Amino acid sequence: VNEIYHDESLGVHINVVLVRMIMLGYAKSISLIERGNPSRSLENVCRWAYQQQKSDPSHSEHHDHAIFLTRQDFGPAGMQGYAPVTGMCHPVRSCTLNHEDGFSSAFVVAHETGHVLGMEHDGQGNRCGDETAMGSVMAPLVQAAFHRYHWSRCSGQELKRYIHSYDCLLDDPFEHDWPKLPELPGINYSMDEQCRFDFGVGYKMCTAFRTFDPCKQLWCSHPDNPYFCKTKKGPPLDGTECAPGKWCYKGHCMWKNANQLKQDGNWGPWTKFGSCSRSCGTGVHFRTRQCNNPMPINGGEDCAGVNFEFQLCNTEECPKHFEDFRAQQCQQRNSHFEYQDSKHHWLPYEHPDSNKRCHLYCRSRETGDVAYMKQLAHDGTRCSYKDPYSICVRGECVKVGCDKEIGSNKVDDKCGVCGGDNSHCRTVKGTFTRTPKKLGYLKMFDIPPGARHVFIQEDEGSPHFLAIKNQATGHYILNGKGEEARSRSFIDLGVEWEYNIEDNVETLHTAGPLHNAVMVLIIPRENDTRSSLTYKYIIHEDSVPTINSNNVLQEEIDTFEWALKSWSHCSKPCGGGFQYTKYGCRRKSDNKMVHRSFCEASKKPKPIRRIWAADEWEYCTKTCGNSGYQIRTVRCIQPLPDGTNRSVHFKYCSGDRPESRRPCNRRPCP
Repeated sequence: VNEIYHDESLGVHINVVLVRMIMLGYAKSISLIERGNPSRSLENVCRWAYQQQKSDPSHSEHHDHAIFLTRQDFGPAGMQGYAPVTGMCHPVRSCTLNHEDGFSSAFVVAHETGHVLGMEHDGQGNRCGDETAMGSVMAPLVQAAFHRYHWSRCSGQELKRYIHSYDCLLDDPFEHDWPKLPELPGINYSMDEQCRFDFGVGYKMCTAFRTFDPCKQLWCSHPDNPYFCKTKKGPPLDGTECAPGKWCYKGHCMWKNANQLKQDGNWGPWTKFGSCSRSCGTGVHFRTRQCNNPMPINGGEDCAGVNFEFQLCNTEECPKHFEDFRAQQCQQRNSHFEYQDSKHHWLPYEHPDSNKRCHLYCRSRETGDVAYMKQLAHDGTRCSYKDPYSICVRGECVKVGCDKEIGSNKVDDKCGVCGGDNSHCRTVKGTFTRTPKKLGYLKMFDIPPGARHVFIQEDEGSPHFLAIKNQATGHYILNGKGEEARSRSFIDLGVEWEYNIEDNVETLHTAGPLHNAVMVLIIPRENDTRSSLTYKYIIHEDSVPTINSNNVLQEEIDTFEWALKSWSHCSKPCGGGFQYTKYGCRRKSDNKMVHRSFCEASKKPKPIRRIWAADEWEYCTKTCGNSGYQIRTVRCIQPLPDGTNRSVHFKYCSGDRPESRRPCNRRPCP
């Protein structure tokens, strides 16, 4: 099965690795297999496999997929296998039921596992029916044989559509201390033994007629009726002995040749990077390589490593007014994605499961239902609205720092300075009170672009409702015309909002940042009833608006720094050990120590250890002879936080002391 999945026609690198094998007794087997009921039999088998699963994914016997082999009939005559389509990595659906029928059953297992990976039958729901007669693995009636098999172009396309969503396949299998398999599978099995596997005890290679190449097709007969020969329409396994010094290879009896043995694969050259997935706002472009220099054959090892690489591209922000890339993708599904027999206006939705955030889920504006759009989020889509930089690449979230570097842990401070310490941040607070004189939206105040950690709250319960409007587009973010005011979480303007109504008191919060200015309004329900709103947000000092009324104050956010707290205990009670410095987080405004989470981990000083320091060697005392030597000064020093050092006693330095004297110029004098 592994060899079948290594065929280059598949176009995807998959290794089938055995992690565990369980032999079932007859009684247990018949309790799982219901004759004539393949659906129930598969359900029983999958449930049994789930019960055998090791719960720890890092366990050496934790499996991604279970293959159940049986010689009992579980379906109509001729049914060879049964499997749940796209069940891979599902705890109860990643399994197949296969009728074991000798070595040719490898194609049945490969076929059924193909279904679990998302492949359909060739010619059923796709345009690959013309490939079935040529031995395609996913033909409705499998006609593939060891000398003639391939994966259809549809199988490769269907696999590539789903493969990136199967997270359980990403880890490397454990090395098991099992006997090494032969170079060719037929080396250990004679034709007689293969006949026994194919047709049962007593069957041997047919000797009734010898006018054909025994490697073209394996014919078998029983001693009780030696002239009645049967075949599975396939050749013996490669490596099966067919004559002295010869073996079967690809359906022919050939002299044994080392070139037919396995050949490990090696990578070919990288292609050039392709086009960027986005024209602005951070996209990705790829380059690929193929395992064809040479390609693995005859069971050789596949190439190690990945067959694609990517880089960020077009990282500059888009020049027009802000558009949410995920929201655009949901909106594009409006016209042709039906859910529960009707069309919807789809809004962006962030899945609570972090492993599914790069799959496109959208929420219906009409019903609030969440639906999977049956596609991955486009490359360059932000993984989460809580992280403005990490992006989706081929269905996986790739960590990106605020410095636009892949894998970077650099983050914005509270007002958007990359790697900043909040020293340029300001908090803007205010209270605004107005009494409506007529019905209709009543403007209260504006919040500028770039604002973060925005919080708006009614000071007291009132019949009025809060409304938020995007100034750039005129679109209402909250409580637009005809919209019911209710507590909810939602996504708009590329950020998450939390709106809550409790005892007629409304609150609204978003972590931001706001990409456009927003206008805060109220919708009056009664005249002459005042409405008082308190707001607070954090913004960079260069963007603080000019405000002249309503007790607005600007105040600096507390800033923090790492400060030396103490030394660790000595590593040894005697004989020379070492100590480390211990740092804590200190608030600059009052010099009080606070929890370390307030300080940036990336800026924490490295622990200070006392180390040996040696000066340059002095000149040799002699130019020749056998008594010359040179010396140098060796000290134990303690690096200080200000970048200087101080000498301490030798006993404080660990490790061997560097030599301070050595011979030199030891040669005969002329």
